[in-house]
Amino acid sequence: MNTWETIEFGSAPFDIIDGDRGKNYPKQDEFLDTGFCLFLNAANVTRNGFDFARYQFITEQKDNVLRKGKLKRNDVVLTTRGTIGNSAFFNTSIPFEHMRINSGMVILRCNKEMILPAYLYHYLRSPQFHGQVNSLRSGVAQPQLPIRDMRHIKLPLPKLPIQQAISDILSAYDDLIENNRRRIQLLEESARLLYREWFVRLRFPDHEHIKIIAGVPEGWEKKKIAETTDTYGGGTPSTKVSEYWVGGNITWFIPKDLSNNDCLVLLGSEKKITEEGLKKSSAKMLPPETILMTSRASIGYFGLYDGAACTNQGFISIVPRKNFLKLYLLHNLMGRKEEILSRAGGTTYKEINKTTFRNMSLAIPPDHLLKQFDSFAYDVVKQVRILKKQEAALKQARDLLLPRLMNGEIEV
Repeated sequence: MNTWETIEFGSAPFDIIDGDRGKNYPKQDEFLDTGFCLFLNAANVTRNGFDFARYQFITEQKDNVLRKGKLKRNDVVLTTRGTIGNSAFFNTSIPFEHMRINSGMVILRCNKEMILPAYLYHYLRSPQFHGQVNSLRSGVAQPQLPIRDMRHIKLPLPKLPIQQAISDILSAYDDLIENNRRRIQLLEESARLLYREWFVRLRFPDHEHIKIIAGVPEGWEKKKIAETTDTYGGGTPSTKVSEYWVGGNITWFIPKDLSNNDCLVLLGSEKKITEEGLKKSSAKMLPPETILMTSRASIGYFGLYDGAACTNQGFISIVPRKNFLKLYLLHNLMGRKEEILSRAGGTTYKEINKTTFRNMSLAIPPDHLLKQFDSFAYDVVKQVRILKKQEAALKQARDLLLPRLMNGEIEV
């Protein structure tokens, strides 16, 4: 490390490129679900790179009138407003050809004869970088990192062969993590496809011999959700009482735990509460594999956790009275998100209450079909859980290695 040069961002061998903030900046009604150019939003750039769970586009005509902020391959994106310090790498694995940053981001475009984009991207994920960002951030209601302040961030800059070696090591971890994510997506998609084939298109085993009466196969029942499940709310212990939080080991989910998760399987919660906090709140302990559904503000996110847990008040938690109904019900509800949203009320924030939810109807296939689907779908859940735990272990190993590589503690 003693031979590594340390430079400031202001003199670094990359350009800091701002987005277009002028009169042509897209208005809300100009964003589309499909289009020519993906226009990044804050949710697309995370601590772990790009996330395209939700995205928006602009037309080619709109793209052509914007002056700045168009990405080129091997650019690095850094968020500078709101959630600051998140980064992503626009390498060849990203499936979109045309992308633009929004006004809360900058592009870092490298001179590859002096700094490798992959090396810069990995540095932006290091504790050294985030420590500097936290010391430079300004603003309370809306944290920000202006370019003038960003220029003072220090960057260790070893020779290119060392940059390449560091990038190769960390990218190997990233590739394994990404491979697990793709396998998880394929597994979950297989369960969704089977659900649609059997229970939406009604091409279930032996469907040729079953009559369809009023749109429902003969032998299926129509019931309210209340007739088939028990539902529970949640609660939050007072944040003013430290005994409810400090040293807590009870898993306590908030909607953010689900909205930030990239699959159905949950490995744990960001926050924990104590036994005393549980007793002194309306939170309720739920059995393993309870269907967790967010019901307030961010409505319609779902998760499964394999241990006992509780939630805050932003959930309706669902326990079917027949266990083999669980994964059918979960996929049924996931496919009805728009309906659930349409039933939500409230002015300050939208919420679907338990009474409204419990009155929703449910078509219930015969037990033998439910059991066949449950067997397949639960095997998917088990495989996803294994992959998710492997992914978590890989992230932990990478994140322990990253600062030591960036400090020069490990010779490469």
